[in-house]
Amino acid sequence: MNLLPIIAVVALILLDQGTKLWALASLKPIHNMTLVEGFMDLTFVENRGVAFGMFSGQRWFILLLTGVIAVGLIYFYHTLPRKKEYVPVRFSLILVLSGAIGNIIDRVFRGYVVDFFEFTFFEWPVFNVADIYVVVGVILMTFLVLFVVKDEDLSLKKKKDE
Repeated sequence: MNLLPIIAVVALILLDQGTKLWALASLKPIHNMTLVEGFMDLTFVENRGVAFGMFSGQRWFILLLTGVIAVGLIYFYHTLPRKKEYVPVRFSLILVLSGAIGNIIDRVFRGYVVDFFEFTFFEWPVFNVADIYVVVGVILMTFLVLFVVKDEDLSLKKKKDE
């Protein structure tokens, strides 16, 4: 069993949770501080929804949905061909899974997700490190699936027939 993906997921989750603990201790009492004038502030927000505040207050639905997605990501990770050219695909799955688990931890233990990065030069929801993992992972995965990976290599039907 290859432990590297597990170590990567754990390290990414620890980084996410560490930044959230910092935000709880340092930002929650003061709510806001300027990081880069006119570009980004650090603003403490208790996010009880998902992306853009959707499903706010529906904690159990969000937990179930995120859990199903996490299981699907793990399954897809294990069904990928064990070839070197799939390392970027695996990396994107690790990013998305780490972000999902980081935010699940918040929802389970706090009842909300700690968000704190806020762009000030345009209107955008406040976000956190786990959200960065998810967005970067999804963008990378989309690019790879659309332009790099051969469709037949990702076919689950083909794997069943072999």
